[in-house]
Amino acid sequence: MSPRLWAILLASACLAAEGGRVEYVGGTIQGLEEKTGGRVRTTDEQFFVFDAHRSRVAIPYERINLLEYGQKVDRRYLFAAVISPMFLMSKSRRHFLTVGYTDDSGRQQAMVFRVEKSDVRMVLVTLEARTGRKVQYQDEEARKAGKG
Repeated sequence: MSPRLWAILLASACLAAEGGRVEYVGGTIQGLEEKTGGRVRTTDEQFFVFDAHRSRVAIPYERINLLEYGQKVDRRYLFAAVISPMFLMSKSRRHFLTVGYTDDSGRQQAMVFRVEKSDVRMVLVTLEARTGRKVQYQDEEARKAGKG
């Protein structure tokens, strides 16, 4: 194998180890703004971690009681009207992960993330393994996307 190919494989492995790229889109975490970008890290054996630019949230896997995955499909009508009718056939799929858990006070909390398509499978499989919980899929299309 060429040195260049080794370098590419090594860089890909390092990025995967950093975690999935996400955007926090809402939930019950005070002080964490919507549309905050960051990474979810599932490499720690005890904690699910969301690292954002100025914030870090760490949740013990044992407190996670809900994992839900789904997709939202938006048609690009604005582009279709302005540029071309061909855009009516185009769909934008967004991948959403909801993580429910109990906090230190025993109250139910939740975080909803938009997950990058290329990171969805890795995040879902790892969370199932770490928490011992099965991901709940919103529908059959989400199940196919999350498994494949």
